[in-house]
Amino acid sequence: MQPQANVAVPQAVTTQAQQIVGVPANAVILKMSDIQQISTVGLLELAHREYQAGDYDSAELHCMQLWRQDATNTGVLLLLSSIHFQCRRLDKSAHFSTLAIKQNPLLAEAYSNLGNVYKERGQLQDALENYRHAVRLKPDFIDGYINLAAALVAAGDMEQAVQAYVTALQYNPELYCVRSDLGNLLKALGRLDEAKACYLKAIETRPDFAVAWSNLGCVFNAQSEIWLAIHHFEKAVALDPNFLDAYINLGNVLKEARIFDRAVAAYLRALNLSPNNAVVHGNLACVYYEQGLIDLAIDTYRRAIELQPNFPDAYCNLANALKEKGQVADAEECYNTALRLCPSHADSLNNLANIKREQGYIEEATRLYLKALEVFPEFAAAHSNLASVLQQQGKLNEALMHYKEAIRIQPTFADAYSNMGNTLKEMQDVAGALQCYTRAIQINPAFADAHSNLASIHKDSGNIPEAIQSYRTALKLKPDFPDAYCNLAHCLQIVCDWTDYEARMKKLVSIVAEQLDKNRLPSVHPHHSMLYPLTHEYRKAIAARHANLCLEKVQVLHKPLYKFPRELQGRLRIGYVSSDFGNHPTSHLMQSVPGLHDRGKVEIFCYALSSDDGTTFRSKIAREAEHFIDLSQLPCNGKAADKIYGDGIHILVNMNGYTKGARNEIFALRPAPVQVMWLGYPGTSGASYMDYLVTDAVTSPVELASQYSEKLAYMPHTYFVGDHKQMFPHLQERLILSDKVKSHNSLGGVADNVAVINATDLSPLVEHTDIKEIKEVVRAARPVEISLKVAELPTTTPIETMIASGQVQTSVNGVILQNGLATTQTNNKAATGEEVPQSIVITTRQQYGLPDDAVVYCNFNQLYKIDPLTLHMWVYILKHVPNSVLWLLRFPAVGEPNLQSTAQQLGLPPGRIIFSNVAAKEEHVRRGQLADVCLDTPLCNGHTTSMDILWTGTPVVTLPGETLASRVAASQLNTLGCPELIARTRQEYQDIAVRLGTDREYLKAIRAKVWTARTESPLFDCKAYATGLEMLYSKMWSKYARGDRPDHLSAIDK
Repeated sequence: MQPQANVAVPQAVTTQAQQIVGVPANAVILKMSDIQQISTVGLLELAHREYQAGDYDSAELHCMQLWRQDATNTGVLLLLSSIHFQCRRLDKSAHFSTLAIKQNPLLAEAYSNLGNVYKERGQLQDALENYRHAVRLKPDFIDGYINLAAALVAAGDMEQAVQAYVTALQYNPELYCVRSDLGNLLKALGRLDEAKACYLKAIETRPDFAVAWSNLGCVFNAQSEIWLAIHHFEKAVALDPNFLDAYINLGNVLKEARIFDRAVAAYLRALNLSPNNAVVHGNLACVYYEQGLIDLAIDTYRRAIELQPNFPDAYCNLANALKEKGQVADAEECYNTALRLCPSHADSLNNLANIKREQGYIEEATRLYLKALEVFPEFAAAHSNLASVLQQQGKLNEALMHYKEAIRIQPTFADAYSNMGNTLKEMQDVAGALQCYTRAIQINPAFADAHSNLASIHKDSGNIPEAIQSYRTALKLKPDFPDAYCNLAHCLQIVCDWTDYEARMKKLVSIVAEQLDKNRLPSVHPHHSMLYPLTHEYRKAIAARHANLCLEKVQVLHKPLYKFPRELQGRLRIGYVSSDFGNHPTSHLMQSVPGLHDRGKVEIFCYALSSDDGTTFRSKIAREAEHFIDLSQLPCNGKAADKIYGDGIHILVNMNGYTKGARNEIFALRPAPVQVMWLGYPGTSGASYMDYLVTDAVTSPVELASQYSEKLAYMPHTYFVGDHKQMFPHLQERLILSDKVKSHNSLGGVADNVAVINATDLSPLVEHTDIKEIKEVVRAARPVEISLKVAELPTTTPIETMIASGQVQTSVNGVILQNGLATTQTNNKAATGEEVPQSIVITTRQQYGLPDDAVVYCNFNQLYKIDPLTLHMWVYILKHVPNSVLWLLRFPAVGEPNLQSTAQQLGLPPGRIIFSNVAAKEEHVRRGQLADVCLDTPLCNGHTTSMDILWTGTPVVTLPGETLASRVAASQLNTLGCPELIARTRQEYQDIAVRLGTDREYLKAIRAKVWTARTESPLFDCKAYATGLEMLYSKMWSKYARGDRPDHLSAIDK
């Protein structure tokens, strides 16, 4: 490689020789001295031309001939210095420069040449001293300034280098090469606009100067002006078709712009010029990789490595391609080779960490990410990946910090924004997550994962149409995207959009099957698996994969196994763990249970995973449990488990399963010797660390035990519990409103559910109103006596006016009656069920647009529980029951038009399905009195909803399947003593419902039976329920104490 410096040669010789050589032939005969001068000058001119042509040997031969003739000729000495410098004979170059200086101490060119020698030797201070002396001797010495600038750059003094170039250009503004070099220096300093001005001036001076066009392209690329960069690189190669660097630059910018076909063309042209250029082969392979031509990419990476075996970048990229092909072991070997070649190769450290993470070696992955960041602290991808691992371990605040670092380093890092959104979502910061996903999409509109994540935020926030749109965008961008497809399927289920339903279900099942086969986390969430036609084995495997994920998260904590005694000292300690101690259906059901346990037998601990929501549900549980611990302030699962272990819990109860807010990692650490699933999640955990599932023989018959990873613990009656006696005592009694006109429904007789009056104390109305008790004996399977108390009012006009005008209350005979739609306006805590309403409340069909004389079927579940088969059955029932309607909820509202449209396509006339808005808890339960019959959803029963509707005395018709979620209503009805409402087939379900709608005697008998049984059966007896739990807990502990493995057991031995 030739030394890079401007050497000083005796330029003036050329002019002198030309003048002498140009003497006319007929001139006067010259003296001998003149002839010698002509001979010397001509020989020096010849040597100079040979030097310029690169023929250094001939140039040296002629210069030495001249030097022997005259050792004082500084022009010869300068040329000899230059020749030896170009031939890297630095000592001889320095020798002749020194001789020149001895002959002429003011010869600036000699000092410059001597500076070149010092610079090549790395003696920068000596070089700078000589260059500076040269330009002091000769202030217009342009080459001296250029050499000085280069030495200053090597010494790191960029600003002084800029000034040296500027000075050179002041003496000759037309030096376009120098101006381009100045531009390069300014570009390196980040002064892009100044650099651009230099390149433009160079092009103005020399329009065909390809180097300046290419350099200007580099500036535009740095300024993200991609199209201008492409234009200038293309101009450079048009001016110089053999300009290798310009082709490489063009290929690089086209690659970054994802214009892959043109990038390939540019790299191939570069390889035509330089076939053995390993870097170009490597870049070309990267384009092939991006095009999905993985095999071609692998071959091209291997060619790059063949050309340059010590090429860690190529090994790293080859590994990426091999990993894409599923050749993980080969990829790992390539990453390790890259690291052997360059132990500080940050990309290989990061990518190898990704493999370790996917293999479950979280600690090793973390170590490699940290090593990558130690090598390259500004490595945005490594920050983001480390954050992802930290998030996986539940270290959310640390994860957030690294995501923020990644974004600080790379403000357009869309992946980091999207992943940070996931962390914020997990931290319940929905607004922050939404902002992150939106920003990621702004940066990269084609980022399918960000669109999918944004959709999930919309889905969780109830914005289902927006979620559907975003999922569809994600799938348009990335058709093979299992998570987006399965989540879209769930959204469509939520809104009852059954377009291509069968094909969708088939594809969803195939996605799950493939993911389970490859041991990947399934895209169907365990809680949703019950909605799809999956096998029991698949549902259990989905849960198991999520359970294993929890185990993987806690393994990195390296906590030793907890040790437990088998002897019981004192009472049995029960720990209930839930994120739902507050205004949540779970607390609505079980809030009284902790306080009803027998403190002589058990000591109750309640561990809250959520912060205090300020409701009486929370305060009641906190007050009545012996110990209430808020673990939401202890986000570390390891420390939370330590706390539970420290409390000496014998039986730890998981009330979340895979529902929102769960922290199953705590259970994965096994802080208690016996661990139990109960109530909050309708399915198996699939977890090796959960021993029992509290259920009952109807919900989970032993012949279906293979569906569960846990052993089954049978309650005496239903495993479901309802606190309705305590929450809604005002619904235990009711008066029927009669205006002597609209007192009969289409089935004949007095209707008990057209207009109903409820209160904890009805005596004010009884004292001021005529109350008529109507008794009737109806014959069903056996005679049943019905007794209705009917309030005979002289007029119902005030009530009708109140309802029609939306008034909060009205007065009848001096008694204040509250509009049943106005609970939220009069007492918000009563509306939520936190307090019992103290007013007298009237509820009528008119308030909800229900016909007074119709048979009203209802279902108050969320609409996702309805599937096409269920709607077909419901339409069949409505067609076979004259003057009947189906009452559903807008849960969500966007599902209403889909259901109406499908029902009409099935031949149901408009108006037969009536929708109401979702209501606050108290109204939601109370208005259930207005329906005649509740039609359950077989796919996934109404669980809490069925308890709500049964408490109002409205019968439920159900068709149990095989999953736990599809058998709960049958268990409730069996406990209630109404097995005749449990169908065995679709046809029987339809027949029961049709009979209830067409046989007045039978309907009244069933309604009377339900009304009576709700207070007489064990279904709503929380005290008896708590006792049943204690019996189970005692048996579980006895097994453990004996050293027996968990096995199926029952509270009552049969």
